[in-house]
Amino acid sequence: MKTTEKKKEAPAKQEVKRGVTKPKSNAAAGLTELFEDGLKDVYWAEKALTKALPIMARNATSEELISAINNHLVETEEHVTRLEKVFELIGKKATAKKCDAMEGLIEEGKGILEETEIGVVRDAGIIAASQKIEHYEIATYGTLRQFAETLGLEEAASLLELTLDEEKGADKLLTEVAVNAVNLEAAEAD
Repeated sequence: MKTTEKKKEAPAKQEVKRGVTKPKSNAAAGLTELFEDGLKDVYWAEKALTKALPIMARNATSEELISAINNHLVETEEHVTRLEKVFELIGKKATAKKCDAMEGLIEEGKGILEETEIGVVRDAGIIAASQKIEHYEIATYGTLRQFAETLGLEEAASLLELTLDEEKGADKLLTEVAVNAVNLEAAEAD
C-alpha cells in the first residue's frame, strides 16, 4: 500500500499595501525561522562583545568597574559556547548574522570613550554604554527563550534562561558600581 505525503503548500503571497515594508525573498515565514534568525543575530553580538569588552576594561579606571567588565567577559565567552549548544540542539550549524543593533551600541560605546576624559566621568559613560548593551541582550534573550518555550525546545529554553539571568545580573552589578561609587565621584568632578 502506498502512503502519500501531503506537500507543505507555500503560503499565498500577500499583496503588499502602500507604506508596508516588503519582505526579503528569504524572510522568515514561521516562528522556527524567526527563532533561528534571532540566534544568528545574538551569536554575532556576543562574539563582537568578546572584542569590545576588553577595550572598555582598558579604558576604565574604577577597579570595581574593571572587575565587573572582566567578569562579564568570561560570562560572554560562555554565552557564545551556550549559543553553539542551542544551535546544536536544533540541528543547525552555529552561524553569525551581523547584528546592526549591537554594532551600533558598540560604536556608541567607542564614541563615549572619545567624548570623555579619562577617569570617573569616562567610567560613568562606560557604565551607561554597557547598560544599554545589557538591556538589549536582556530583551533579546527573553524573546528567544520565549520562542524556544513556544516551540517546545525546553533544553534550549533553559540554556537561554541561564544566559538571560546572567545578563540581568551584569546589569544589576553595573547599577551598583554606578550608584555606590562612580556616579557620586563623577558628580564631584563637576
